[in-house]
Amino acid sequence: MILIIGSAQARSETLQEMLKISIAHVHRSRLEPGCIFHAVSQDAEDPLRLVFVEKWADQAAIKAHFVVPESRAFGKALYKLAAQPPQMEVFEAQSVTVA
Repeated sequence: MILIIGSAQARSETLQEMLKISIAHVHRSRLEPGCIFHAVSQDAEDPLRLVFVEKWADQAAIKAHFVVPESRAFGKALYKLAAQPPQMEVFEAQSVTVA
C-alpha cells in the first residue's frame, strides 16, 4: 500500500479557501479506484497548517490519482494560496499487527 503524508501552511487570509478546496479534493479523491483513506485536518498546535493523510491500494492507483485533471488543478490552487510550498512525502508501507 502507498501512504502519503502532506502539509500546507496557509496565510490567515487564505485559510478558509484552502480548507474549502482541500475538503472538496478529499471528498473527490475518496471516490477514485484504489483510494482506501484520504483526509485533511488542521494542526492542533498551528491552525494555519493543514495536514493530509492518504492511503492508496498500490502505486498504480496513486499514479492515476496524480493525473486526474481535478487533482492537478487542486495542487496548483493550493500552491498559490499557501504561505510556502506545500510538502508531500510518499511511502510504500505494509500493515503490521501490534500485540
